[in-house]
Amino acid sequence: MPNPKHKHSKSRRDMRRTHKKITPPSFSVCPQCHEPKLPHYTCLNCGTYKGIAVIAVEEA
Repeated sequence: MPNPKHKHSKSRRDMRRTHKKITPPSFSVCPQCHEPKLPHYTCLNCGTYKGIAVIAVEEA
């Protein structure tokens, strides 16, 4: 197996890693309660997914 002949600097290593930046998750609006939620997930505020009640949510 080939091995590196010279050491790469920390700057060069970090430049290679810049493309793997972490981005914050995008949010969509729940059509029932208009609260922000993750797309393709059940709304944790009202418990609906695509207009169907999926989980029971306690009223606080």
